Order: sequence, then C-alpha cells, then structure tokens
Amino acid sequence: MAIKITDECINCGACEPECPNNAIYEGGIEWAMVDGTNVKGDYVLKDGSVTDANTKHKPYSNDVYFIVTDKCTECKGFHEEPQCAAVCPVDCCIADEDNVETEDELLAKKDRLHL
Repeated sequence: MAIKITDECINCGACEPECPNNAIYEGGIEWAMVDGTNVKGDYVLKDGSVTDANTKHKPYSNDVYFIVTDKCTECKGFHEEPQCAAVCPVDCCIADEDNVETEDELLAKKDRLHL
C-alpha cells in the first residue's frame, strides 16, 4: 500500500528529504519518474499507461505536499517503516487504501526504480 498525504498537511516539508524514491513533491511542483531514481526511457505506470521517465506530469495537489504512488514503496528495501510518516509532525502521511500493494510488489517497484 502506498502512502498518501492528507489535506491536514501543514507544508512543513519534513517528509520530502526523507523519501528514498523522491516520491514526495511540494504542492504545485511537476513530477517525473526520473527524479531521484535510475529510471530511463519508457516506464509503465500503475494504471497501465506508459510515460517517458523525463516527462513532467501535473502535480497531484497545488496546495499541500503529495506522494506519487508510482514511486512510493513505503520505504521497503530501505527502512523498517515509511520515513515520511515517521517524521510528520501532524500524522498526515497515512496508508493509501486506494493503492494496496504487497511487500513483494513494493520491493519489485523499488528494484525497477533503482536498477
């Protein structure tokens, strides 16, 4: 299951540098698969669409920090727990029930991001 940031986010930015996949972006910032990963060329997103690793995508939120589900591995393979949730002072980094993934799926995603 990926992590999501709720609208209770106070925009402190504590979570962003903790993410080993660079999956966290400030509200209003465009994102790309290549940011903080080793992804090159085409990448198949969770919804089945294909994007070039360098393509900039619209932000998921303009108001608060957000997590790109296709890059979130819940820190599997890096840490024992999601680091964004561990450092969030208002507990707004929570499990995303709309994006449930097994530990094996998360580790496979980590491997795809960091070849």
